[in-house]
Amino acid sequence: MQNLKSKGFTLVELAIVLVIIGIIIGAILKGQDLIQNARMKKFVNDAGRKWEVATWIFYDREGRFPGDANKDGIIGDGNVKTDLVDRSRLLLSGDNQITLGSFYFLVGLGNDGATRPKNVLVVCSGTTSCQQATEDEIEFFKTFDTSFDGVADVGTGLVRGYKTTTPDINATTWVATVASANIEGTTGNWTSGTHHALVYYFDRRP
Repeated sequence: MQNLKSKGFTLVELAIVLVIIGIIIGAILKGQDLIQNARMKKFVNDAGRKWEVATWIFYDREGRFPGDANKDGIIGDGNVKTDLVDRSRLLLSGDNQITLGSFYFLVGLGNDGATRPKNVLVVCSGTTSCQQATEDEIEFFKTFDTSFDGVADVGTGLVRGYKTTTPDINATTWVATVASANIEGTTGNWTSGTHHALVYYFDRRP
């Protein structure tokens, strides 16, 4: 009876196996990157560009911004939701709630609360009210910042961080209330322990 001897892998076979494993891992990582990039792009579109386009179309039609009841050019004394959903049908009733997998964000329009106020779009994490942003959620804010300003700098450009506390976005009117003192004005990085929302100056520079 002939004895059978088990053979181990040769160096060439091991090399081939390692290459195949590397290809599989690379494909998985690439897939994860594609998913994350798609999620980030959808965030910028749904929380930013869609709202900005709807706001300016409303302005073109009505001669005022949504949420600007007295037509003084400043958003805050009216009902943003009524104007954008019921009056103009530019947005849907759920468009101020952004859901991206297990991530949830709220969007609203208002002004920066300064002595000479400027109109802003505010985005925060949360489902019914603004919550403190996590490190993962800050990545969405950084992508938003880069998309509009070309760089993720929390205190320069049109997109700024909102620090110290969370803003308020009214669930009924979609009016965002912020304090100018909490809008970041110092160049630097976005951090989850400091910045709780983003403020986008879509109307004029801060």
